[in-house]
Amino acid sequence: MSEPTLPTRTCVGCRNRESRGQLTRLVVIDGELCLDPRASLPGRGVWVHNRACFERASKRNTFQNALRVKTLQVPSALAGQIPAEESDS
Repeated sequence: MSEPTLPTRTCVGCRNRESRGQLTRLVVIDGELCLDPRASLPGRGVWVHNRACFERASKRNTFQNALRVKTLQVPSALAGQIPAEESDS
């Protein structure tokens, strides 16, 4: 009998796939990008490895396309809430 596979997600910053436990989920609430620490808020979400991937995605405006929204506010304080650990990405 084969072992169950863990769910994987793609980081919008570096485009590498990882198990969802290694990534941080972000969602849109009232037009503003917000942290979803428990990965349980409803709606479309995006995933990032760390602060470096978050910054990379912000510079390329990846969030707006991935979340399929026309306008999006990214609070400046949000970057400070993303874990800063470096990963293999």
